[in-house]
Amino acid sequence: MSVVALGPALVVLTGLTVMQVLLIGGLPIGEYAWGGQHRTATPRLRRAAVVAIVLYALFAALLLSRAGILPGGDTTVVAAPTWVLFAYCAASIVLNAVSRSRRERIVQTPVSILLALSVLIIAISGPGG
Repeated sequence: MSVVALGPALVVLTGLTVMQVLLIGGLPIGEYAWGGQHRTATPRLRRAAVVAIVLYALFAALLLSRAGILPGGDTTVVAAPTWVLFAYCAASIVLNAVSRSRRERIVQTPVSILLALSVLIIAISGPGG
């Protein structure tokens, strides 16, 4: 089950990464991210986007490990952070749902729900699950 949930999780993380790259590049899609306060990302938000990209890569590696694609998925060092990642994703559902930006609410809330559910399945199932 975890390998099945891995697909949507990786697709979402890839999509979020592409969005951050576009924000860094100055495209006017800021209404879909970071609270939607700025049409184009400010220098501070562009730096935050770089950090987000690094985090997304770490999240992907964690999920790949927990799903059994990379080694260590059955260790506490991987299992515990997977649950922390789930809590982070669950919190992002709430934060996106209450965003001042209508576009962010409409787009990012379902994206957050999909990612949280995928991470939950991977966390529960573990390697080979």
